[in-house]
Amino acid sequence: MMGEGRLFLDVRQSATGLSWEHRLTERQDMVALAIAQGHGVPDIVARVLAGRGVTADETERFLDPTIRDLLPNPASLTDMDKAATRIAAAVMAREKVAIFGDYDVDGAASSALLKRFLAHFSIPSEIYIPDRIFEGYGPNPDAMRELASRGATLIVTVDCGTNSAISVDAANEAGADVVVLDHHQVGGALPAAIAVVNPNRDDDLSGQGHLCAAGVVFLALVQTAKILRGLSDVAPPDLLSLLDLVALATVCDVVPLTGVNRAFVVKGLQMARQQKNEGLAALARVSRIGEPISTFHLAYLIGPRINAGGRIGDAALGSRLLATDDPAEARTIAETLDRLNQERQLMEQDMLAAARAEADAELAGGSGPAIVVTASNNWHPGIVGLLASRLKDHARRPAFAIAFNAVGIGTGSGRSVSGFDLGRLVREAADAGLVVKGGGHGMAAGITVERGRLGELRAFFEERAAADVFRLQDEESLAIDGALAAEGATLSLLDALEKAGPFGAGHVAPVFVLPRHRLADARPVGTNHIRCELQSDSGGRIQAIAFRAVDTALGEFLFKNRGKSIHVAGSLSGNYWNGNRSVQFRIVDAARA
Repeated sequence: MMGEGRLFLDVRQSATGLSWEHRLTERQDMVALAIAQGHGVPDIVARVLAGRGVTADETERFLDPTIRDLLPNPASLTDMDKAATRIAAAVMAREKVAIFGDYDVDGAASSALLKRFLAHFSIPSEIYIPDRIFEGYGPNPDAMRELASRGATLIVTVDCGTNSAISVDAANEAGADVVVLDHHQVGGALPAAIAVVNPNRDDDLSGQGHLCAAGVVFLALVQTAKILRGLSDVAPPDLLSLLDLVALATVCDVVPLTGVNRAFVVKGLQMARQQKNEGLAALARVSRIGEPISTFHLAYLIGPRINAGGRIGDAALGSRLLATDDPAEARTIAETLDRLNQERQLMEQDMLAAARAEADAELAGGSGPAIVVTASNNWHPGIVGLLASRLKDHARRPAFAIAFNAVGIGTGSGRSVSGFDLGRLVREAADAGLVVKGGGHGMAAGITVERGRLGELRAFFEERAAADVFRLQDEESLAIDGALAAEGATLSLLDALEKAGPFGAGHVAPVFVLPRHRLADARPVGTNHIRCELQSDSGGRIQAIAFRAVDTALGEFLFKNRGKSIHVAGSLSGNYWNGNRSVQFRIVDAARA
């Protein structure tokens, strides 16, 4: 319960139409005081910790999260012992193993993790990533039979497989055992695999449902290594050195940064900065990252390039890149992914213009539908997820983008707003026979739908979702952690805030307000960004940027209020330029002072 409805600076309607509220309750204000006094933490950082449920007693351990403290017992996951025992047996018997992954970052990282582990023991393995367009998500019977015919006696599915009973049966009939390592929500009966390790199974009591697939794979490798210690003379690999891949997947799959996930990302970033993984190092170079790798780089520069292969190119490129130790191969693949990402951006711009026009027509003259559903015959099915994400931000409600092929079958992707379970809605639509297939989780879902059912699907979404979505919209506000002056936004404060991170899903980035700062300058830069300079009453100055703000309500407000004193809300970030580091303010909202 946020701030008990206490308005911040009495802002009832900001530039983006939100009220501003104190994130902290009065009780948390007292906790913040105790943290600041007891641990020598700056007041504003103490507020950030208290506002995210950290107590004074937990502060020390929270600021230095360790894998040892936070790693759950892998055996607490249902079927984990069976899975690890079977993988260990494959290592001892030198069996050929096939790894069946998903075509996104989590799938690529998970596949590379397992391949690197097996390579340490010189076990032959191949990674199979399905083609997004021709095969779709998850194992299919033909691919499973093909892997068995090529000699795989064990197939491990990573980031998929939970809902693939028919494909697992096909593998079994072809003579291969299957182990599933996944985290997706369960729809229907589990497959007849040797093991189905998924913390989101109904009968899994581990409490680790927030793990991404790479986190589940990492736990499986910990357990497998433990078993192999008693069987093999070969020392297992240093698993902590693989945490860069786990961090990458955890950030890009937008799972909550709580519990062991937070330790995965903190330690994984330390690993990534050492650039031991040739593929990650090559991606950092083509992304022109000239500073220590952060969650921002993983989410917005490295992740999209890996995803570009799965969206519009060869889906296996990402996993090959993350699994290779050959610098030349890494450079070649990274350059290919960089080129594909540029192509993807151009395609996305054209598709987004059409999608936004369609959404705006639906929203014109009133509240519009609770869930925006856009569709086209001219869209690339690999990019609909990105469109849905942009539309969700634009319309502030769940959104779907659907690409129809020549025979009227649509591949669609949906993105949700906080508090609305889109995966459940899509599974209800599948149960009602309105979509050919559908699944996902709370914040993201995928569907396959026939063109003739689109009207019924829209009506079904409206009937099931309207009350909840519009209630969430009415309650929407911006939670503020505290106020700052420009001169208080120092590098030492930034360093202290970074220790309270990393921030992301489930551990949201702090939002601060610069109250009554003069907007000395506001001008467009790059692709639709606005660069600003803000000045405090006492003469402090800070550079600020509002990303993708041109042609938005926030952008219009900033351009209209040049030279005036306004309240500005946003977050602090480090800006590196010519070897120098400075503090930059990322604007998310503003209001009249």
